[in-house]
Amino acid sequence: MTSMPHALLILNGKEAGNQDVRCAVKNLRDEGVTLHVRVTWEQGDAKRYVDEAAILAVETVIAGGGDGTINEVASALMALPESNRPSLGILPLGTANDFATSCSIPLQIDNALQLAVKGREVAIDLAQVNDKHYFINMATGGFGTRITTETPEKLKAVLGGASYFIHGLMRMDTIKADSCEIRGPDFEWSGDALVIGIGNGRQAGGGQPLCPDALINDGLLQLRLLIAEELLPALLSSVFRGEKNKNVVETTLPWLEITAPHDITFNLDGEPLSGKNFRIEVIPNAIQCRLPPNCELLG
Repeated sequence: MTSMPHALLILNGKEAGNQDVRCAVKNLRDEGVTLHVRVTWEQGDAKRYVDEAAILAVETVIAGGGDGTINEVASALMALPESNRPSLGILPLGTANDFATSCSIPLQIDNALQLAVKGREVAIDLAQVNDKHYFINMATGGFGTRITTETPEKLKAVLGGASYFIHGLMRMDTIKADSCEIRGPDFEWSGDALVIGIGNGRQAGGGQPLCPDALINDGLLQLRLLIAEELLPALLSSVFRGEKNKNVVETTLPWLEITAPHDITFNLDGEPLSGKNFRIEVIPNAIQCRLPPNCELLG
């Protein structure tokens, strides 16, 4: 007799009253699936619930929220011994859902939760920053980071992922480059970067494919720099569409180091991290993730 799945859903507190989520959970439980639900209230809750999931010996921990929630759950999974590390499932409930969308995870809640519990397990990479921070999707710096961190919540609620791009066009007068040096295996660059994208996944900022060739299981990161002295909306659009442009520097590499004369801020899946020195490296096959067979981020 085949045993039924055993999973724990970590639900962003903003979605605690979501009736579609409640119905999807009930449907799975009616099938015989053991599905625990925990709701986050404050920073650190996700790690505590992941630790509880390990004690409960669940097969899957499901991140129910946006890219920030996925990041927090994935980071907490990395703190567990590999032998006792559940798989990651994803229930996309955020504003942008950049990682879930690029993985072709359905946005329909019932279908997404079914996949998160029953989908195939695939080993995927994570990126580690300064030995203690992680991102599963992308690290962005420069103008793009300021836009994603400054976009008003009300605008995000009304327009969703498109709000980042619209707010960016509204803030063109605030454009300021970050001076830095970047080096990695067979790669060195120094100068002023307006946008820095370091992708394990492909898109950020509400659907903009900043690193269009990235894969989550190739042991590499895609680095993409926008170095134009003048940034026009048309140029920004071409970059986000993944088009070739003389003002774009790009490469793929397993690690890179960034040094700046002043503090710069990187957005790690929605979580800001500031400093003057960053070392970012891939951890191949870091965690198991439940993904659909049509996931375009798999090589």
